Amino acid sequence: MKLNRFLPLAIPLLVFLLEETYFFSPKLIYLAAVLALLLFFFSVWQFSWASEVDKRWWNYLILPATMTMAVMAYTVFLGNRLVIQLLFVMSVVFSYLYLRYVYYYLLNPAAYGVFSIENISSYVNWLAFFLSAATVYGLASFLNLPIAWLVLAMLSFTALLVYQIAWSNKIEFKLALPYILISCLILTELFWSISFLPFNYNISGLALAICYYVIIGLVKNHLLHKLDVAKARMYLLLGSISLLLVLATARWI
Repeated sequence: MKLNRFLPLAIPLLVFLLEETYFFSPKLIYLAAVLALLLFFFSVWQFSWASEVDKRWWNYLILPATMTMAVMAYTVFLGNRLVIQLLFVMSVVFSYLYLRYVYYYLLNPAAYGVFSIENISSYVNWLAFFLSAATVYGLASFLNLPIAWLVLAMLSFTALLVYQIAWSNKIEFKLALPYILISCLILTELFWSISFLPFNYNISGLALAICYYVIIGLVKNHLLHKLDVAKARMYLLLGSISLLLVLATARWI
């Protein structure tokens, strides 16, 4: 139990050291990524193994692993060292908060704040999607990789993140599965379509992330039986305005 209490702070700090190692020695990015994944795996597995609440450790691994990998991959395209460090710090803060919530939820339910995991997932999930999408578009722009491989990579990230947002909101997998598949199909088609537009990887990733926000918001509220005309209009209007603003100003960004 003493080890478990220490992990929510120790793991993010160790991951931060790995990110800094990659920052000063870019050739070590793959080693840093693998070790970071192993650290997150160890922490959530340890929590689940000692818990009587939930033994399915893989559900708790998706978000920190995806977010950290997306941050590390996205920084490959950045030249501003300050922005890179800010992303690393943001990743560490998120990892600490998330692992702390998971610790309380699995091992100390009395101290767990209601909807803590749901709330942090709703924000970080979207950010992880944006960073993943921008990274994949960046790979297409700078490395000219085959679009089929990039579509497959984006499909994998999308499936993981859509599943994670459904799981974090305690939506049954059997009920959510058709919506996960449909959402992935729509977002993959949008990813393919946006890839032909003359935008840089950040604009393309942001445009797709706005579409993701609208689709996931509608699906989540529908599955939670909270979707009504007012919420549907809000998501569609907010998404449309955001997308129009991004596309209208893209040439100056």
